Amino acid sequence: MKYHAAVIGAAGYAGVELVRRLVEHPAFELRSATSDSDAGIRLDEAYPAFTGVTDLAFTAHDDPAVMECDVAFLAVPHTAALRVAPALVEAGVTVIDLSADYRLKDPAAYEAWYGIPHTSPELLARSAFGLPEITGGELAEAARRRAAGEAVLVACAGCYPTATGLAAFPTVHAGLAQGVINVHAVSGVTGAGKKASARTHFCSANENAEAYGVGTHRHTPEIEQILGAPGRVMFVPHLVPLNRGMLSTVSMQVPRAGFTLEKAHELYADFYSARPFVHVLPLGAQPKTASVAGTNHAHIGLGWRAATETLVATCAIDNLGKGAADQAVQCANIVFGLPETCGLATMALPV
Repeated sequence: MKYHAAVIGAAGYAGVELVRRLVEHPAFELRSATSDSDAGIRLDEAYPAFTGVTDLAFTAHDDPAVMECDVAFLAVPHTAALRVAPALVEAGVTVIDLSADYRLKDPAAYEAWYGIPHTSPELLARSAFGLPEITGGELAEAARRRAAGEAVLVACAGCYPTATGLAAFPTVHAGLAQGVINVHAVSGVTGAGKKASARTHFCSANENAEAYGVGTHRHTPEIEQILGAPGRVMFVPHLVPLNRGMLSTVSMQVPRAGFTLEKAHELYADFYSARPFVHVLPLGAQPKTASVAGTNHAHIGLGWRAATETLVATCAIDNLGKGAADQAVQCANIVFGLPETCGLATMALPV
């Protein structure tokens, strides 16, 4: 049996990455890929990588085929999902949302950080947060509800929160991290979306690195929600000249007698031992963005300085993979009762 799938916002970077996964997925059949600006254009014309793979063409967002699908992936900007998701769920379509609209559990927090009221708080209350290695219980409950005949909504974690959450969670969950959790993270240019801006224009982004949104970035409350650490995260994102890739470096104070790097490594290895996509690297090794590009994998490295009682956890992911499209497919696999790794068994190019 194949489940019929749609990607809304399929012409953007995260959307077309979803298309790449779904056209080869053994259990999801892509029936609709929408883009108002590209409607009528074949996918292989807009993205020649699809030559010989699919003859599908983009359709408008109001494509009636979307409402006949089992699942719709929303690769749309924040606030747009608020207008789309309720009608899809009401029509019986399960929604996997890559936007920020249903991530923050508190609608007041959403309004404070995104500047508009949340218009479907009742759907927000029923949504599952999509970071499988940390919120697997929410996804399992969503799977149970979908199997019982209910259309469900999954709000996939953002790219920075995914890399940061995976890096920090075992330490914070164990009650070891004290005080402020300092996060310095870098992202490739695709993280800013397909529409160019002064910051992402080639002449600005090439041969340049810069911090932005220091102390004000909208992913801050999402990171704090994942970690259960309200008011304790200092998040500093940076834009670097990569097409794709993300590296989050988290520094945490662990003032505990007898704590060692070896104990930290054991903590992380045990925590992620059953997770197929998270790999804790050997002591002395640090993750590289190139090692996870094009995949759903996350690589974690650890460092420790006894003099300052500081544990440093670094996580590399592909911002379009584990940070967006691949994680969405991973969540959909779980919700539809499929193996978590279905359609995602890809390794990065070694060179």
